[in-house]
Amino acid sequence: MDFKLSLREVVESYGLMAKKSLGQNFLLNQDIPDKIIRLSLEKQGIPDFEKCEVFEVGPGPGGLTRAILSFKPKKLTVIEMDERCINIMQDLKDETKSDMDIINTDALKFDFLSQKGLQKQIISNLPYNISVPLLIGWLKKMKHYQGLTLMFQKEVAQRIMADIKSKDYGRISVLAQLSAKIEKLFDINPQCFVPAPKIWSTVLLFQPLKNPLDEKILEKVEMLTEKAFGQRRKMIRQSLKSIPNIETVCQKAGVTMTMRAEEISPLQYYLMAENL
Repeated sequence: MDFKLSLREVVESYGLMAKKSLGQNFLLNQDIPDKIIRLSLEKQGIPDFEKCEVFEVGPGPGGLTRAILSFKPKKLTVIEMDERCINIMQDLKDETKSDMDIINTDALKFDFLSQKGLQKQIISNLPYNISVPLLIGWLKKMKHYQGLTLMFQKEVAQRIMADIKSKDYGRISVLAQLSAKIEKLFDINPQCFVPAPKIWSTVLLFQPLKNPLDEKILEKVEMLTEKAFGQRRKMIRQSLKSIPNIETVCQKAGVTMTMRAEEISPLQYYLMAENL
């Protein structure tokens, strides 16, 4: 799909300087958003978005938006906090004649599941400052999404995919790995962004598991991991002592009271939650 202006021309013509307060870093090389969408579709085994309702959080100047539109979404909804970007999205909608809703709101307050029917995809170069809260909210409803294609700071992506007993293993590792099949697509050099952040970024694809967890169980896992990793250096007989019958709960999950948070696998956290 051809567009009137390049991404760099869009930024210049709208005077769009990235705001640190909104966690913004813009991709102005269209090859990278195109690669993100192409690889995501390939991993999911689908040719395009023709049967999908796609949501994009924080579209900025529209690099990912253009790549999404090139693969023909049935419907596209962009959620953008920065009012400066709303006109850019409106011009893109007018130029492409797309079925596109433009929502000027905080993504943390937006209901992604209000409309039923179409398969749902979320795609985003996530604002750094709200990436984990957004992800946790989506993971709780993972069974309702066909795929989440999300860009994180590399260190956050490493935490999401971390193995048990590693230094990066934590609460978000457990919640993510119990909720979704996670694949790393690729890393992105900071020099690809304007302004260039100090760290690399990583694009991850999340797909729902065949037997998704009940949302109530996942909320119990969230509570357990919050307590356990909140005092990760302590044995769980101390960090989880406020939970009734915790010794019995742990015994049924094959967990000893002298273990620490990072020594307990996602499956064991699930079994503990199931027995609460």
